[in-house]
Amino acid sequence: MHEGLSIGEVISLLREEFPDVTVSKVRFLESQGLISPRRSPSGYRLFDDDDVARLRYILQQQRDHFLPLKVIKSKLTMWERGEETPVPAPSGPPPDQLFAPSGAPVDRDELRRTSGLSSRQVSDLVEHHVLVPLEEPPERYAPEEVAVAVQAQRLMAYGLEARHLRSIRLSSERDFELLDALVLPLLRSRSPEGRQRAAEILAGAADAIGKMRAAMVAEGLREVMGE
Repeated sequence: MHEGLSIGEVISLLREEFPDVTVSKVRFLESQGLISPRRSPSGYRLFDDDDVARLRYILQQQRDHFLPLKVIKSKLTMWERGEETPVPAPSGPPPDQLFAPSGAPVDRDELRRTSGLSSRQVSDLVEHHVLVPLEEPPERYAPEEVAVAVQAQRLMAYGLEARHLRSIRLSSERDFELLDALVLPLLRSRSPEGRQRAAEILAGAADAIGKMRAAMVAEGLREVMGE
């Protein structure tokens, strides 16, 4: 290619391999900084061999691995240097294990009986947004909140107060926001394959975050003990 291909010619070239590719999609990838074809004097996009190869790589990553654009963009640097490594297989727990219903909601009395918390402690934990009751029906708690209550009771027995545990909830919410942004492009696709890939990523990432936090806490505690 000497003069370069127009965007329409590129679409025609790639459409057999990527039936979903469109002019608007290529323009969107350009707007996100993943490709940057040169422009003709009259302002038309011109794609050379490297541009087409780069675009083909991006489309392959989306089609074969359902990767978000942020991840693809980070991989492009390695791809340009010939250092790109294969996408690792999900190593977390099965998604069904993470998302399967874990039981029916319980009322406040059942939460107290299961966790060993006093009524005052439950109120303090709710006030500080450590425990989050369901909106409907009122004063009922999801099974996950019961698990939170059990561990909160342990920490409060050691001398911590509800206000101290607020940071744990905030940290978890930041983790959720991070993972939500990671898989949002996959969920927007509304395809069964995209949702399955999103579930695999969430399960693996949640498992990795939990293990990373455990390692960091253990490292810090060794320093506290002077070891």
